[in-house]
Amino acid sequence: MKTVTVNLNSIEKVKSFVNDIVKYENDFDLVSGRNYVDAKSIMGIFAFDLSKPLQLNIHANDNCDEITKSLKNYLC
Repeated sequence: MKTVTVNLNSIEKVKSFVNDIVKYENDFDLVSGRNYVDAKSIMGIFAFDLSKPLQLNIHANDNCDEITKSLKNYLC
């Protein structure tokens, strides 16, 4: 597992993020404080305060670097 910080501060960024992340079969969690949601759930993401950065947990063993590179537009 790898954890990175992402910034999803607009509706367009959230839509684009979900479209990019659903391409992978891995599991992803977005975390804000003690709350977490499936990062592939657009409705779940909108439950968060998007003005603050979120932690993205990438549950992968072999392709973490590839995933991180593909999400570079969202990384803080």
